[in-house]
Amino acid sequence: MALERRRDWLMTQPKSNNEKNEPAHRRHGNDRGKTMKKATRRYLTAGMTAAWICFAATAALAARDHLNLGVVLEPPHLDPTAGAAAAIDEVVYANVFEGLTRIDRNGAVQPALAESWEISGDGRVYSFMLHRGVTFHDGSTLDSADVVFSLERAMAEDSVNAQKGLFEPIENVAAADAHSVVITLKRPTGHFLFNLGWGDAVIVAPETADANKSTPVGTGPFVFKRWVKGDRVELQRFDGYWGAAPALASATFKIIPDPAAAVAALLAGDADAFANFPAPENLVQFEADPRFTVTVGSTEGETILSTNNARPPFDDIRVRRAIAHSLDRKSIIDGAMFGYGTPIGSHFAPHHPAYVDLTGRYPRDLDKARALLAEAGHPGGFKATLKLPPPTYARRGGEIIAAQLAEVGIDLEIIPVEWAQWLDQAFKGDDYDLTIVSHTEPMDIGIYARDDYYFNYKNPDFRAVIDELTTAVDESERYRLMGEAQRLLAEDAVNGFIFQLAKTGVWNVKLRGLWAHSPVQANDLTGVSWVE
Repeated sequence: MALERRRDWLMTQPKSNNEKNEPAHRRHGNDRGKTMKKATRRYLTAGMTAAWICFAATAALAARDHLNLGVVLEPPHLDPTAGAAAAIDEVVYANVFEGLTRIDRNGAVQPALAESWEISGDGRVYSFMLHRGVTFHDGSTLDSADVVFSLERAMAEDSVNAQKGLFEPIENVAAADAHSVVITLKRPTGHFLFNLGWGDAVIVAPETADANKSTPVGTGPFVFKRWVKGDRVELQRFDGYWGAAPALASATFKIIPDPAAAVAALLAGDADAFANFPAPENLVQFEADPRFTVTVGSTEGETILSTNNARPPFDDIRVRRAIAHSLDRKSIIDGAMFGYGTPIGSHFAPHHPAYVDLTGRYPRDLDKARALLAEAGHPGGFKATLKLPPPTYARRGGEIIAAQLAEVGIDLEIIPVEWAQWLDQAFKGDDYDLTIVSHTEPMDIGIYARDDYYFNYKNPDFRAVIDELTTAVDESERYRLMGEAQRLLAEDAVNGFIFQLAKTGVWNVKLRGLWAHSPVQANDLTGVSWVE
């Protein structure tokens, strides 16, 4: 319609002065002249129309630099250094905030704010050289003082960092000069560079750190624009970025927790992509639709029936083992995830080379489960609560698990909770019996050695293995210790180990660069672009 209006406007404009001054026989010539005049006008008009069509098409192509990315969970806030929720990093990791190192799509450590580093012969001293010319989104310059501040803040006694253990090996952080930092460790730490690539270790400025929960200020290629609670988080390209500019000019993270709504949003074009699609039952539909790409990858997400080991009757290993014998992993994966997921028998990712398959340690045996419950003083079973956060794997999986445990007399009251409630009640407050959650942090088996972690698991032998693993540098020795840690967790039936969460992604077929796998919690947009 706009092109038609433009053409009509052109046809009604006054003639040029040259035409007004033409001789009468030229202006009012014979039919042949009139025909020539009309043909010329049609040619000019067609040319104008074609030009406008080309302009509009070019503008449309140029405008293809925005992404609407659907996400299931709304982050409780936007500061990755002050919260455990994966939903935080899924918005800001590598987009808004950066660390000294970063983890790429293959799980490898890459330079980030540190352009290079050197490690001392004894493995205890790391000297980092920072990129020059790096600025925060508020215009302030990044220097070594910001790095010292960020790491000391994470290490502090009053730190609210959810992964404070990552920084425990650090003995001292010092600024050698404005662009170099020296970190001295208490002992050699094999995964130190990887640990610095977590979202919990990003570098922040002291002037803006306290406000990062609501108005995050980082050094990344995207700057925070707006957060409409319950609806979306908006980012836009940071023109002052020190590195290569991203292809996307802007991105909107649309919060769509309902699986049916996620399907509708993709089909209607309201969402261009779901990197973690919440409706696995609809993947076949999208695989058959040429407008979409469907990927099935792996994650670091150990999906478990989290158990409060300090609360009776779950403080009795016989009860926990009875639960383990009651679980049918395949039925849970098929029923909740439509077959997408890999069974696990301990807290470890099957794609890791140190993985030990312990799924056969507790085969489904209802008679054995009942006998263990009777031995523990619960011959008729008992009642307990099962708190379920919003993700599909939890809500659907919880119904199936409750039915399976009911077969041995364990009567579970299902309590749906929102994500913020889960974090407050279960994760922080230990106020739960059982819950279901996927732990998506990479290589996080060490969480079972923490005194104050919400599983409330205490085993000196396990702690000793983790202490050895922390200092081990030799790869074969590290893998041996990882295997021993897995076996101890399985033997103690600390949690109900169910499956490794698959990464099921659905996005517009013309979209490139989203990750097929999730080695860390991230929707890294730095390499995302549209193609025509």
